Amino acid sequence: MIDLRSDTVTTPTPDMRRAIAEAEVGDDVFHDDPTVLSLEHRAAEILGKEDAVYVPTGTMSNQIALRTHTEPGDLVLAAEGAHIASHEIGAPAALAGVTVHALPTHRGRFSADDVLAAVPAPHEWLPSSLFQPPTLVEAENTHNEAGGTVWPLDELTAVTEAARGAGMATHLDGARIWNASAATGIEPAAYAAGFDTVSVCFSKGLGAPVGSALCGSAALVERARRFKQMYGGGFRQAGLLAAGALHALEHHRERIAEDHAAAARLTAGLAETPGITIDAAAVETNLVYFGVETMPAVRFCEEVHARGAWMLPAGAHRVRAVTHLGITTADIDTALGAIGEVMAGV
Repeated sequence: MIDLRSDTVTTPTPDMRRAIAEAEVGDDVFHDDPTVLSLEHRAAEILGKEDAVYVPTGTMSNQIALRTHTEPGDLVLAAEGAHIASHEIGAPAALAGVTVHALPTHRGRFSADDVLAAVPAPHEWLPSSLFQPPTLVEAENTHNEAGGTVWPLDELTAVTEAARGAGMATHLDGARIWNASAATGIEPAAYAAGFDTVSVCFSKGLGAPVGSALCGSAALVERARRFKQMYGGGFRQAGLLAAGALHALEHHRERIAEDHAAAARLTAGLAETPGITIDAAAVETNLVYFGVETMPAVRFCEEVHARGAWMLPAGAHRVRAVTHLGITTADIDTALGAIGEVMAGV
């Protein structure tokens, strides 16, 4: 089965398995697992931050960030389709007690003006106590729902400056920041520079089995550790998992360009397939979203799956395919063959 459901389906490489097997471990809850500490130090270094905290999942990392920056009743400004609102199962309301306000976007991006327009303008007749206070601006780079799109650095900088000027904190969901960097050549630290915290994932493009990290100032990370423990994220001999993430961080970043090339090959083939609609220019990284005109997306995915390729329906007539570590050029060609068979039979 050629598994294109997500870049989270990768399995550890032989070298990664050796690193995991040989990992030196301690107790993460006591903050003395040496491999976890090494991973946190290296992640913070790469992102240009003072410290980092290793957590089991990207959702936990994002939600810890929300709780770290906000108080119950606050408003978080984020893009339409932001992962924190669309794919984290209501956690902002359930865990932090905050509301996520969706800003209008173009390909997953919003502007500094959009941020400022969402800030209440109290009048003497309507004091500030009558408004839900926006205290955090969150951006996502790359943006999943928009198709793995990359923020231009100048736009991202303008947004963080506007937020800071309005007295708001900033958080970057950088689950796929490695893809953004691979696509543009811009270092992760440059994308992270304007943000108080940034979440990065090791189990997507980097191919590690488990984990994300929340990076920021020493004070913010120390506060975040409280919520990591509160949310059940204290895992004991976590160095076994951290070793896989550390290996991926050191050895798998450069190869992400291969995933983008595979996505481009898939996109080119889809563009030539009758019955498929795709905006080839919108495919910037490893996420490929396309439309199926002649059948429901669910049926299309089932038919393609029966022929050996696994994708996910992402709407009534929208499909998502994701390239990743382990997907070869031959796999892409085989998947395109399966898609062609399905479409030819309609």
